Amino acid sequence: MGRTASLSRTTAETDITLVLDLDGSGVAEIDTGIGFLDHMLTALTRHALFDLAVRAQGDLQIDCHHTTEDVGIVLGRAFAAALGEKRGVARFGQALVPMDEALAEAAVDISGRGMLVWDVSFERQRIGELDSELFEEFFRAFAANAGVTLHISRRAGRNAHHMAESCFKAAARALRMAVALDPRIGDAVPSTKGSL
Repeated sequence: MGRTASLSRTTAETDITLVLDLDGSGVAEIDTGIGFLDHMLTALTRHALFDLAVRAQGDLQIDCHHTTEDVGIVLGRAFAAALGEKRGVARFGQALVPMDEALAEAAVDISGRGMLVWDVSFERQRIGELDSELFEEFFRAFAANAGVTLHISRRAGRNAHHMAESCFKAAARALRMAVALDPRIGDAVPSTKGSL
């Protein structure tokens, strides 16, 4: 049985349809209406080796906030649904990813407890049409709805594009490691409590 999920969410602000396969090959079909967010989600998909299709329509005439946050919500919910009972997963993952002068670190625990610790600052307020503060909102929405503890830190960097991309790639690699099936665990849930 595949670890997949298909979700839709419609509010007065956004209309989002998303399909996720945790055991994919990095195929991304992303259209959020926000070019730089599409670029980051494509990088995340490729480096996590997920397959991800996202179609989002949002109130971009206002700004990018609702669409960015709501895509994080739906992706997080799909991630949790695709994992199911989390049997056999490695649970923890970490990555340190450079992108030219930028360096980001991510660590994840598929804990059932949604939390983001974000230690990233940008000197530039916008990248393309996207406010740089919205990266934190995206990852917070994802972590809360996925039920994962996610730490992302900026270790180095000056170029805002490079810093954002290294954050998304580090998160991707950490998630890829955490969802990997560990043959030593078998069908067990990796927790002393017996559930996550």
